Amino acid sequence: MGGDDARLRAVVSLAQAMAAAHTPRGCWRAAALGACEALGGSFAALSVWERGRGRLRVLVNAGERAVGEEEFPDEEAYPVHQFPEITEFLHERWAGGGEPDAWVETADGPVEPEPGGAGTGAGGVDVAGAHGYCHQRVTALRRRGRGCCVVAPIVLHGRAWGELYVARRVGEPVFGRRDADFATVLAAVVAAGISQTERLEEVRKLAFTDPLTGLANRRAVDMRLDEAVERHREDGSVVSLVVCDLNGLKWVNDTHGHAVGDRLLERFGSVLSRCGAMLPGALAARLGGDEFCLLALGPGADEVIAVATELCERAAELEFGNGVACGIASTGDPIGPVVSARRLFRLADAAQYRAKAARSRKPVVAGRDGEVIRLADSPPKSAHDRRRLRGAVPEVTDEVRGQPDDH
Repeated sequence: MGGDDARLRAVVSLAQAMAAAHTPRGCWRAAALGACEALGGSFAALSVWERGRGRLRVLVNAGERAVGEEEFPDEEAYPVHQFPEITEFLHERWAGGGEPDAWVETADGPVEPEPGGAGTGAGGVDVAGAHGYCHQRVTALRRRGRGCCVVAPIVLHGRAWGELYVARRVGEPVFGRRDADFATVLAAVVAAGISQTERLEEVRKLAFTDPLTGLANRRAVDMRLDEAVERHREDGSVVSLVVCDLNGLKWVNDTHGHAVGDRLLERFGSVLSRCGAMLPGALAARLGGDEFCLLALGPGADEVIAVATELCERAAELEFGNGVACGIASTGDPIGPVVSARRLFRLADAAQYRAKAARSRKPVVAGRDGEVIRLADSPPKSAHDRRRLRGAVPEVTDEVRGQPDDH
């Protein structure tokens, strides 16, 4: 019973570690390390079966890694034709009524099957060994100084998702039938943890993504901007915020319909994304309605201004569009101390409204337009509305814009 109690505790520990992970990588690492410890292994890996690309891709390597093995490899993958059991045993046989049991392989070749035990198919056939499928794994074990491994299929939403792989050093006891059975249980726990993580990731994605354009949303910008300003305060990194207002959206909606207006928003979102890609690590976002922004950490103010200028030029070419009003605030310019994200936002906002009032086809830059700083630092007319700055800007009439007001 002592051994069973220890394994039960290991299962609970694995489930808790995966539940506590906050990212997919954290979940994968917790799964591999937990399974490695539970099975008394020295190394473990978690891999996903990418059907569309015909390969088994390694997500994480944990424990005692061999030379060349990275914890989170970018492109460690193996064609499934090298591991036919992935398609036959994990998919075809299992779909035909078999069970997704684990199997054992050693550096000396396939393990002799135990009648009816794990790693055997109908009639006690060793699925991994009888068909000669283990060659690649045996070679890998020898090359990396490992004596044996147990491979457990991971089944998610009724389909083979990938595999859990745990190995032991040369000279250590070879995994047995009970180990393989336990690995099957662990793989089921891992599948449940991965499913939970995928659901949470989808929720996070929805929470931080604008559904129409696929860009980041205001919540994502607020979080990233807080982090960027903190970084600026710590080491002086340049933080730049470009705020854009898409001109004429209301006119497009009223004249051509909201479907055309949505297409305009989507197309401008694509232009913003392409221009943002010119600034390493920049975040492109839709703040809401017809307002968008770019947030950059690192590039200098002049580089950001050049990208924003190109953004204005491309936006002016969009069908049904009337260009954008674009304002920039950068700590690389003389804008005074920026101790909070709110001040940078107010400065960029004020610059954007100046651009709109002047019908400027180029960005207005805080720190290079003295009126912007005065406007941003004027007392707010409303305590909660970011658009309060509009009240301090001379009204942009329909006659001036040439179209009905956007707001």
